[in-house]
Amino acid sequence: MFLLILGLVLFLGTHAFTMLRSRRASLVGEIGENRYKLGYTALSLLGLILIGVGFHDYRQEGMIPVWDPPVWTRHLALTLVLLAFISFAATYIPSHIRAKAKHPMLLAVKIWATAHLLANGDLGSILLFGGFLAWAVSARISIKRRERAAGIPAGGRAAVAVPAGWRNDVLVVLIGTAAWFIFARYLHYVLIGVSVWPGTMGA
Repeated sequence: MFLLILGLVLFLGTHAFTMLRSRRASLVGEIGENRYKLGYTALSLLGLILIGVGFHDYRQEGMIPVWDPPVWTRHLALTLVLLAFISFAATYIPSHIRAKAKHPMLLAVKIWATAHLLANGDLGSILLFGGFLAWAVSARISIKRRERAAGIPAGGRAAVAVPAGWRNDVLVVLIGTAAWFIFARYLHYVLIGVSVWPGTMGA
């Protein structure tokens, strides 16, 4: 549990620091943009590694139950994660979906974290997914404040990237769905050790 918490502090703390724009600018001014980015990347990567190792060790040592989610929450989570994958795909492809989501990567994190909080009632999962959800919500609020301060209307930046037609939206849905299916059906058990596909859950 210690490594999991340390990893969350490093990864989410590093990302939360970027929301403190004046302190970030001051640090960049002191050490330079390149050194800042290098340190940011190194701490984020170390945090991710510690999160992975810590959560694995936590599960191996025995998870700490807090509440017992009903079975249907697992199926709901699987559906919600599909939306998260589609939102994540929209991050990189200009589309109406991206414009509507405004900040699709943060939206993907919020949906993903919420889905896993619904389906997992142990302490480690609550800390892990609750931490990511709290960061994504805070990051979105921070962005809204900066946009208001800069006089940018809600969704103004994303709206500029909307292409004509719906081809890109179809592409976003297809890519997101394909990635979701491959990960949920085949990779989740291999990488995480938990089967989530209907008919294989609990395997």
